[in-house]
Amino acid sequence: MRDRIPVYVKALDPLSQAGVMHALRHRTEVRLIDGGDLASMDASETTAVALVVAEYVDEDTVQVLRMVQQHGCRRIVLVATRVDDGALMTAVEAGVSGVVRRCDATADRLVHVIQVASAGEGSLPPDLLGRLLGQVSRLQRHVLAPHGLSRTGLSDRETQVLKLIADGKDTQEIAQELAYSERTVKNVLHDITSRLQLKNRSHAVAYALREGLI
Repeated sequence: MRDRIPVYVKALDPLSQAGVMHALRHRTEVRLIDGGDLASMDASETTAVALVVAEYVDEDTVQVLRMVQQHGCRRIVLVATRVDDGALMTAVEAGVSGVVRRCDATADRLVHVIQVASAGEGSLPPDLLGRLLGQVSRLQRHVLAPHGLSRTGLSDRETQVLKLIADGKDTQEIAQELAYSERTVKNVLHDITSRLQLKNRSHAVAYALREGLI
């Protein structure tokens, strides 16, 4: 049996906290942890996921996202009622790699997105992904015009991987298309995020598009 994924649930209201905890408590795929467990978790525990539940991405929500990151949790799933374009970018830059709308937040859906986040992957509803890419593409044009395209700071291989991520492909699909192993693709992504001090693959794509690197 695969190890249960440690999950820290933080909702901005007690009713949502109780509801999500109840929905996940008996799922064999996850292991619920409290704030003390999260703070004391060994640095080698890289699969822990924080599940943050809020109505909107406001200042209080951003503070919670930053708090869980400060406790060492680098994989964050956001459950929100509404996510507009500005809020979506804010969430990605705050470390969110998965987004679920409240109306879609069944136990099965939450577990799936938690598993994706724990594996280091990202998960956005298709319309949100399109809006994210559209927004950063507009920002890209503003950056490219005054600064040009010649200095990318990325290798050809890194650029290829980021472009395919921006196209919505997962690690397996990227590996097949570029004839790499999945480990190589993950290593390329790790090198990019480490070198540029980015939080996850969604943040890497947003950064690369905004800076005109892809």
